[in-house]
Amino acid sequence: MNPDTILYAGLGAGILGLLYAYWKTNWILRQDPGTERMQEIGQAIREGAMAFLNREYRVLSVFVVIVAAILAIINRGPVRLVAVSFVVGAICSALAGYFGMRVATASNLRTTNAARRGLPQALAVAFAGGSVMGMCVVGLGVLGLSVLTLVYFKAFGVTATPDMGLLRETVLPILTGFSLGASSIALFARVGGGIYTKAADVGADLVGKIEAGIPEDDPRNPGVIADNVGDNVGDVAGMGADLFESYVGAIVSAMVLGATAKSLQDGVNALNLVLLPLVLAAVGIVVSILGTFFVRSSEGGNPQTALNMGTITAAVVMAVLTWPIVKAVAPAQFELISTTFRDGSIQTIQETYSAMGIFKAAIVGLLAGVLIGLLAEYYTAEGKPPSNKIADSAVTGAATNIIAGLAVGMISTALPVLVLSAAVILTYRFAGLYGIAIGGLGMLVTTGIQLAVDAYGPIADNAGGIAEMSHLEKEVRQRTDKLDACGNTTAAIGKGFAIGSAALTALALFAAFRETVGLPVIDVTDAKVMSGLLIGAMMPFLFSAFAMQAVGQAAYSMVEEVRRQFREIAGLLEGRPGVRADYAECVDIATAAAIKKMTVPALLGVLTPVVIGFVFGKEMLGGMLAGVTASGVVMALFMANAGGAWDNAKKHIEAGAHGGKGSDPHKAAVVGDTVGDPFKDTAGPSLNILMKLMSVVSLVIAPVLKNVPPLFR
Repeated sequence: MNPDTILYAGLGAGILGLLYAYWKTNWILRQDPGTERMQEIGQAIREGAMAFLNREYRVLSVFVVIVAAILAIINRGPVRLVAVSFVVGAICSALAGYFGMRVATASNLRTTNAARRGLPQALAVAFAGGSVMGMCVVGLGVLGLSVLTLVYFKAFGVTATPDMGLLRETVLPILTGFSLGASSIALFARVGGGIYTKAADVGADLVGKIEAGIPEDDPRNPGVIADNVGDNVGDVAGMGADLFESYVGAIVSAMVLGATAKSLQDGVNALNLVLLPLVLAAVGIVVSILGTFFVRSSEGGNPQTALNMGTITAAVVMAVLTWPIVKAVAPAQFELISTTFRDGSIQTIQETYSAMGIFKAAIVGLLAGVLIGLLAEYYTAEGKPPSNKIADSAVTGAATNIIAGLAVGMISTALPVLVLSAAVILTYRFAGLYGIAIGGLGMLVTTGIQLAVDAYGPIADNAGGIAEMSHLEKEVRQRTDKLDACGNTTAAIGKGFAIGSAALTALALFAAFRETVGLPVIDVTDAKVMSGLLIGAMMPFLFSAFAMQAVGQAAYSMVEEVRRQFREIAGLLEGRPGVRADYAECVDIATAAAIKKMTVPALLGVLTPVVIGFVFGKEMLGGMLAGVTASGVVMALFMANAGGAWDNAKKHIEAGAHGGKGSDPHKAAVVGDTVGDPFKDTAGPSLNILMKLMSVVSLVIAPVLKNVPPLFR
């Protein structure tokens, strides 16, 4: 198959995804925004969210310019174009977050108004808002990669029978800059958005629910607008940037590893293995769009069933289409050359794999993602034994509630790690290192609809808040709560998918780094490698500590401000007519804290591989990447599942268990949920990006490390 045909197909699929997003955006904007009060609240949320994003992007633009200049300086010859790829990747990631945020903040109040008519109408609007985020991510990802690949292929004369050495040493190292740009923006967006949303959430809950005893989203609480803004900056823009980075990283790592193969089929070049990930991603966009048309519900129906129908349909169709795609594009047989340490010496091994092996690896990745998502749902969902036990433990106080949540989080790492381990072994068996990369892509190939379902959650959550603050009919809040409950489940499943794909993608990027830098084996008995391993294992803990401290400090300022307003604004807490809280002050506190506190943890992930690589060498850097991947996966699973279980244990009590709202067990559960908030929405999700960012930074600097001796030998 001609490479131009594949790349133009990628361009077409990317444009199709963006056109779908544009169509859905127009449909959403034509929906009735509701009453004047609803529009006033929606406008306040929108202004707060966009103000945060604008301030964050101003800071990030400086970072992007500085890093691009450094990349242009440290590289030699044509590889300096990696700086261009980096800037394009950063811009595409930022645009995906911007468009998704704009539409989400237009969808929330329209979802509320639709809920006045019925559950199906509300589901349709909320899911449409999420689908815009999903299609912007996959559309910009595939479009950006296809454009850059096409331009570089033309510039360097890559044809259907290319010089694979040129491809491995020049073209693909340049292209990895796109992934680095996506990863950099994602880490800042995830950390900054996570600090914002949890500072607002914790501050509003501690004073509102526990001290004042008022309901969640009560308009008397000055922190409620900031809390609703946080849902957008953390769970829409942050999650969008996270999955954009995962999606792009999975494609790029598979392309780099595909370039190490040798085709054994006459007339089919190994270049097809480089382009196969783009083909799968392009078809995944079409399949995701198809899946969105299956999300339908009826009054009294279960929205979760409708959402599941869309994602399952997309996954099944993609699984069916994967084999004909692989058969048409990939060589029937190909060879991968790798090095390993056996019988006391380094040996070169030539392994032969088949197109069927690639197909099996993709299916294994898809199934592993589903299993990890289901396990995440089991350990976190309301009504399941783990979260119910945490709710039961709240009867004896906050301390036992926290202990139970920590235990559930730790236990919940076992089965997902076993699933991931099995996936790594099977995908490697089927197609070597290339198979591991394809397995990671298999989890993410239907990202368009996966993210649509995920981004739907915060839109539904916002809709409930707007209903409460607008004093709408009781049944409106009941409908939005039903949508929101599904959003909590979809968020847990989405986090499971994100962690699973992060593990396989980080491993694939690590393998690509090893191939690029010419590191045949990593000997853990070597002192420098072992030191790197320990440093890498420590990094997720240090990174999480910075993120948790940032949330705690920002929440402290938020708590003080909410208390001050309750104390100083006469009649606010009593709900006196005409008395309004100063919402803008809380929004400003959360924004300033997030922008200030996101820098240190984000730079930690960017700079550590550079320092280790240039000062201590590629071997120590290899050890560090192994350590951060192993430790980061387990830590991310622990934090995401513990936080989700605490949250749903609280909701279980609020539904009437153990005395319901306002009881002592409820107050204990709110404390547990408060501890879990930065676990599941700040530090935990950011670890996914940390693992991949450190690997992709290492991959980008690999051509330089290959030829430059370390400062400390």
